[in-house]
Amino acid sequence: MLHPKYTSEEISRRGQILYDQKVRSEIADCEKGKFLVLNIETGEYEIDADELTALQRAKTKQNDAALYMLRIGHPAAYRLGKQSLDQ
Repeated sequence: MLHPKYTSEEISRRGQILYDQKVRSEIADCEKGKFLVLNIETGEYEIDADELTALQRAKTKQNDAALYMLRIGHPAAYRLGKQSLDQ
């Protein structure tokens, strides 16, 4: 998603740094697997099992926010390709 103030790379970089330095320690273990949508300017975030619900709540707070999304406890929000059933 394009943002008028930040590139996608800048949103990703700033979002990951903010998550690692401030937000991660606030998240309970029971949230693993849920989606987190983080406003990179304010540090506010929303968590939900449904990514669109979390995104809509974050946009309700500030419609033009620069938002970074991640899946808590996972290296990526989504997985592409074949996955082994043994995992």
